[in-house]
This record gives sequence, C-alpha cells and structure tokens, in this order.
Amino acid sequence: MTATAILEVRDLVKIYRAAGDEPPALGGVSMSIEPGEFVAIMGPSGSGKSTLMNILGCLDKPTYGTYTLDGVDVSSLDDEQLAEIRASRIGFVFQSFNLLPRSTVMRNVVLPMIYTKVPVREREERAAKALTAVGLDESAWYHKSNELSGGQMQRVAIARALVNDPAIVLADEPTGNLDTHTGEIILDTFCTLHEQGRTIVLITHENDVAKHAERVVHVRDGVIVDDAGAQGGAA
Repeated sequence: MTATAILEVRDLVKIYRAAGDEPPALGGVSMSIEPGEFVAIMGPSGSGKSTLMNILGCLDKPTYGTYTLDGVDVSSLDDEQLAEIRASRIGFVFQSFNLLPRSTVMRNVVLPMIYTKVPVREREERAAKALTAVGLDESAWYHKSNELSGGQMQRVAIARALVNDPAIVLADEPTGNLDTHTGEIILDTFCTLHEQGRTIVLITHENDVAKHAERVVHVRDGVIVDDAGAQGGAA
C-alpha cells in the first residue's frame, strides 16, 4: 500500500462463473484513494461498478487481487473479520435509506454503536454531533423516521454512517430515490463533509451526480477506462 493511500486495490478480478464464456465482472482493477478525497465511481448498468462497490464495502471478496483499507489487507479476512471492518471502518449510505421506520431519528443513528463498547451517554453525544454535521434540525431528532421527508431520511442515513468515525463513507446511488432539488441538497451535504476532511466514495451512473466529486473513475466492462483525477493521470 502506498504511504498515503487510505484505500488501495490491486489487480482485482471477480469471477461469478468458473466455467463458460461469460467475462469476469471485474477484469483486473487497480486504484488508490487518498485520505479526504471525494471520488465518484461511475458506469452504466453491467459495467462492474456494483461489483467493485460490494468489494470496497467488504460485502464480497475478490476472486483474485488485493484490497487494503486503512492499513489492513481485507481481501484475506474471513467473514467475521469482514463484518468487524464493515462496522468500524466503513460508513454505508444506501439509495433506500435502510432506516428503522418506527424508531426515532436518534435511535437510528445510535444503532451502529449499540454492539460496541461506547458508553451510552457518549453514543447520544456522537449521534447529536453527526446529526448536526449533516444539517438536520434538532426538532426532528426524536421523530420517528417514517415521519420525515425523503431528504431528511437520507440525512439521517448519512449521520448514521458517520457515528463510528469510519475510514471511508461509501454511498451507493444516494440520490436515486430523491427528486432533483432534494438530491442536490444531499450532494451538497457530501461536499460539506468532504470539506471537513471526510473520505467519500460515491457510486453512480449519473453525470449530474458525479460532477460533485473532485475525481471521477469511469468503469466499463469490468475495467477502469478513465481515472484522470488520479495522481499521475489516467489509470
């Protein structure tokens, strides 16, 4: 792993079928991301970006290749160890929010810390800090999540992703269920977090979403076809 990279993948290959003529989902992907970068991984349906996202999120393992996150070679870890990495080093933001609808905003944000050693009082302090960071008004904190607008729910989801101070925030099509105006507000939230030093990896197929990132990685047919924002030029 390079001295400064927080995330680095080398020669990632993912094969879902060992036999037949179907090409690999990933055909040898290499890239690195520096701390504090805001990177969009972009590609059409079937390009391999979702497979790459699943590996970066430790939801799947590569068939070949290495993946180092925050100094740990996660490509060699077992399922229990990967679950620990997901809980402690990756903050997930999904298109569908994935909130508990009958639980309060505060409860949803505290949830990732319940099975940790974080004291109860500190959990709420960290949740409040995260909710403030994403700009959600305190008057909404004790409402149930199903009483919120789509934009408010996504802010809660982003706050939940921040509470364990992850190495990276991984956002999968985070504006996919939002109208254009609300989507812009959410993307502005990511830009603000980036300005505060957060490392963000955003998966999208939309140019209007990707343009908010400082670097765009284009994936097609399982390989990176353009990464002009990387140090040293295109991959």
